[in-house]
Amino acid sequence: MSNLAAFDAAFARCPLIAILRGVRPDEVEAIGEELVSAGFTLIEVPMNSPDPLESVARLAKRFEGRAVIGAGTVLREVQVTAVMAAGGTMIISPNANMGVISASAAAGLVSLPGIATPSEAFAALDAGATALKLFPAEAASPLVLKAMRAVLPKEARVLPVGGISPDNMDPWRLAGAAGFGLGSALYKAGMGAAEVGANARAFVAALPR
Repeated sequence: MSNLAAFDAAFARCPLIAILRGVRPDEVEAIGEELVSAGFTLIEVPMNSPDPLESVARLAKRFEGRAVIGAGTVLREVQVTAVMAAGGTMIISPNANMGVISASAAAGLVSLPGIATPSEAFAALDAGATALKLFPAEAASPLVLKAMRAVLPKEARVLPVGGISPDNMDPWRLAGAAGFGLGSALYKAGMGAAEVGANARAFVAALPR
């Protein structure tokens, strides 16, 4: 199965990306187990976390066939290569760097760049983005997303990221969100695995059946 097909299958099972900013390698597997047990299939370790590539490698090995693992805050093309070498298959960025997007697509990796405008969205899709991260969602609104959805290709998936909680997903979903990236409402640095698991189950329970 290709990386893109694996992402599509994982996304269909649970369209939520767990963002583990600040996680350490020595705790990441226990947290990953809680996430996967709750139903999560997409896990991101931001590159500004402690030893992020080691965390990516540990998650990729432990959850092979169970979850798609990648890195976030990927800002340079050289980082794409490093993430791939660690076993990550998902490249997530806060911005729309066309070089990073193109490098990811050329390597057969999943590309989720950050966008805030229709211009950025169309440029990212043209460069090979797999899906789009509307970031920061706090600076947008469901109305903004609805307006974007009116002009974006129907198959383009947009995931709001930033300020998402179990209580505010519905307005975004009704406006056309295909899924979400989840940060501090799911995981904060120093949070124990059990607490992350409880948060994860609350998000999964908030998804439409």
